[in-house]
Amino acid sequence: MGGGEIVVIVLIALLLFGSKAIPDVARTLGKAMREFQKATNEIKREINESGGGIGDDISDIRSTIQNARNNIQEGIRKHTGDITSDIQEIKSNVEEGFKTQTSEINNGIKDIQSDVTIGTENITKTIHDEVKSDYSI
Repeated sequence: MGGGEIVVIVLIALLLFGSKAIPDVARTLGKAMREFQKATNEIKREINESGGGIGDDISDIRSTIQNARNNIQEGIRKHTGDITSDIQEIKSNVEEGFKTQTSEINNGIKDIQSDVTIGTENITKTIHDEVKSDYSI
C-alpha cells in the first residue's frame, strides 16, 4: 500500500467512527489481528504435527524413485555399450568381407586380363603364322 492509500483509509475511518472512537477501533483491530495470528500459528503447528509421518513417507518414495531412476540409467548405459560393441563388430566384419571380396574381384580381373593377353598373343601368333604360311613360297 502506498502513502496516498493509507491517507484515504485514515480519512474514511475518521468519517465513520469519529476521532474519539479511532483508538478503541485500533485496539480492537490489534487484538483481532493477534488472535488471528495465534489461530494461524496453532493451525500450522497441528498440520506439522499430524503431517510428520507424511514427510518420512515422501522421503522414502523419493529415495525409491531415485534408486529406480539410477537402475534404469545404468541398464540403458549397459545395453547401449553392448549395442555399440555389436555394431563395431558388425562394421569390422563388413569391412573385412568387403576387403576380401574386393581382393577376390581384383584377382579375378587380373586372371581375366592375363587370359585375354595370352589369348590375344595366341590369336596374334596364329594369324601371323597363317599369314606367313599363305605368303610363303
